[in-house]
Amino acid sequence: MAPVIEHKPTFCRICEPLCGMIATVEDGRLTALRPDKQHPLSAGFACQKGIAFTEIVNDPDRVTRPLRRGPAGFEEVSWDEALDEIAARLSDILRRHGSGAVGWYMGNPGAFSYAHTFAALLFMKGLGRHGHYFTASSQDTNSRLIASQMLYGVPTSVPIPDLTRTDLLVMIGANPLVSHGSFLTAPRIKDRMHDIVKRGGRVVIIDPRRSETAAAFEWLGIVPDTDSLLLLSLLHVMFEVVDAGALRRIADGVEWLRELCLPFTPESTAERTGIDAETVRALARDLVRTPRAAVYGRLGTCVGTHGTLTTYLIDAVNLVAGNLDVPGGSVFSSMHTVGARWQNVAMGAVMRRSYRRKRSRISGTPNAIGSEPAALMAKEITTPGSRQMRALFVSGGNPVLSVPNGEELEGAIGELELSVALDFYLTETTALCDYVLPVTTMYERDDFPYTFQGFQATPFRQATEAVIAPVGESRGEWDITADIAERLADRVPAFAGFKFVRKILRRFGVDASPRLMMDALVRMSDGGDLFGLRRGGLSLRKLERDHPHGVVVSPHVRTGVLRDAVGYLSRRVRLAHPGIAAEVSRLERRRTPAGYPLRMIGLREPRSENSWMHNSPLLMRGDRRQHALIHVDDAADRQIVDGDEVRISSPYGAITVPVKTTKDLVAGVVAVPHGWGHKGTGGWRLANRAGGANVNQLTSSDPADIEALSGMAWLTGVPIQVERLP
Repeated sequence: MAPVIEHKPTFCRICEPLCGMIATVEDGRLTALRPDKQHPLSAGFACQKGIAFTEIVNDPDRVTRPLRRGPAGFEEVSWDEALDEIAARLSDILRRHGSGAVGWYMGNPGAFSYAHTFAALLFMKGLGRHGHYFTASSQDTNSRLIASQMLYGVPTSVPIPDLTRTDLLVMIGANPLVSHGSFLTAPRIKDRMHDIVKRGGRVVIIDPRRSETAAAFEWLGIVPDTDSLLLLSLLHVMFEVVDAGALRRIADGVEWLRELCLPFTPESTAERTGIDAETVRALARDLVRTPRAAVYGRLGTCVGTHGTLTTYLIDAVNLVAGNLDVPGGSVFSSMHTVGARWQNVAMGAVMRRSYRRKRSRISGTPNAIGSEPAALMAKEITTPGSRQMRALFVSGGNPVLSVPNGEELEGAIGELELSVALDFYLTETTALCDYVLPVTTMYERDDFPYTFQGFQATPFRQATEAVIAPVGESRGEWDITADIAERLADRVPAFAGFKFVRKILRRFGVDASPRLMMDALVRMSDGGDLFGLRRGGLSLRKLERDHPHGVVVSPHVRTGVLRDAVGYLSRRVRLAHPGIAAEVSRLERRRTPAGYPLRMIGLREPRSENSWMHNSPLLMRGDRRQHALIHVDDAADRQIVDGDEVRISSPYGAITVPVKTTKDLVAGVVAVPHGWGHKGTGGWRLANRAGGANVNQLTSSDPADIEALSGMAWLTGVPIQVERLP
């Protein structure tokens, strides 16, 4: 019998552009992925990671049945056996220690599945208000969200550059030709950036490394972790030429900000940033005088010692230059759901109250968007006292390789009474757990990319059904947590209510799942059908059935919405914050430790996605080893040549890694790719052979080194020394 071959439109969920894909399915098995030429935005583009995902789905090393740790290692068990045991052990921990003894860490892939995100959040909320919730956001995004919470009163109002209309784009600490954009959903972002130049505009990349993006446009090299100084000096110049009266009409604290920036003349910051005063003055004038200009910062600006301050200042520069919420400037993308204005006000009030009241028991750091600093997760396990963690769930993450001082966490996990992983690999983290529960990949579930609707450079909607059935016995995160919750119903009141509601809905053929909420959001948003009131409008089902390649809702992001984006009752931007002033004061007091003359920055690779795609043969072909990059002059001073093994040490740890020399770095900077350090403890054989070093062993988990406003890990600009090994 001839095989049944289907070609199904869907979209990739590895990174934020969400490129359209065509999945080839043969007799129910995914056999190939190719770019979707009919996708309105990605238009036939997909990166090699997206193409290679077939190998992830079909990986022979993939976990597809529940595993339980036994005396001789992992053994396969049934779902009922695993969930019954987990629920019983968790129930005992809750009885003895309360909800404060339970924690959950959700990794980056969780943001790409609405059901996964809801599962983690609602499970922890259901257990009680004292539980610990950690996400990868404290390694990459919390400083951006807290800056928004300060400025606009709500963390979800995140301005993005209006790529399709801007004439001057300044990018700081971002490499979108490799990352494909972050907090910026823009398929074919390279083309959009080249379009700016083609229409007579400029793209300026400010980065310590001449990255792939910087090499394609204008590069302005900067000393790592000095972005705040540059931005303060830009504001200093801008306040000399802008109309402050226009700013006062939309923002409070304009004079406060002016006074804050006054000491930071371009001449005073030039030595520390490495950017001369005249260049700073020219850039400041260009940002003010160009009618359509935007400054955008990403990971490099978020993970320094002053990530929230830096992000706050980026938005302040856009505001003062007159480029916030205007066409071609820095704009607020949104689904524009019915009642969004008052939803922002309500959400902002709740989030700000939580930020004031809930703090890490280890450092006193405020909980950012309801989550604690993941860098302190090990100490939450090992530090005695009230709310000491005794049980931990890890979903879609590998924190042993992603949080600072991963070896500390590796040791701490062994002290837990219960550790449960929801993943499809035995990683350096999940291999330490008591149970590993197999989850579906993105092509085995329906989806709507809710998290990224507010970052769309072109307002767009796409939903997808599952392309194939779950491989093996894999299940979605929502189904797993819902079943554990039902097993805990006798002990946890919130779960008893959930079990009852779920039972009633099932009688009507409806499942109590987050899909109901996603459908409501689509229906109530721009282009939605308003539950039948708007003829021809969208629903989740209509997107799947009638628009499988997706649909553009509007050619441009709506502007003139600042008052709606602000979550303060005043509907005005709030510039004055004691926490920002304290960070500026701390910025001026910072000193370099003796004996560590170089600075380490991160490096994203085109064929890596953090730590979890090093088991794909397509992505690991050729000489796929981890290499650090060092400037040729720094290498010569240390008698280092290409291929040498070097010891990189910081005040916090040391690693050994081969190096490549380059001129594409600011002198004094060493770039090290993250996500490596596979050492045979996991079950992914190809990744283990590739090995590498965990760069986060160079970073600090000391509470004093956690960013004070958002709990961010310090991952860039780390002081280091480099020595050639014999």
